[in-house]
Amino acid sequence: MRARLDASGALEVEVDGLTTQAKYYKPLLREFFRKHLPAARPRWGDFEAQIAMEFQGDPPHMDLDNLAKAMLDSAVGAVFHDDSQVARLLVERRPSTREGVWMRLTLLGAQSSQQP
Repeated sequence: MRARLDASGALEVEVDGLTTQAKYYKPLLREFFRKHLPAARPRWGDFEAQIAMEFQGDPPHMDLDNLAKAMLDSAVGAVFHDDSQVARLLVERRPSTREGVWMRLTLLGAQSSQQP
């Protein structure tokens, strides 16, 4: 798993590997945020969330809405205060050279100087 904050304060997360059990991602990411992004603080405002399930070969049978819910729930307390702050949401599955989940969370209207 990898995460980075870019200059605009957007958080980008990559999780290696796939499971059809979307609920697996929520505790995994919460613990990751706690250990590896301790300086991250939730912000108020509207967010854009982009989530992609990346796969090789045939796409796995996974409900993308369940994946989105687990991924967004994991960011509560680290990125935003409540997942109801997500004003724009894109969830997709796409072929890739790796298997895993990618998420990018951006504060809408964020200035380049804002950092969580």
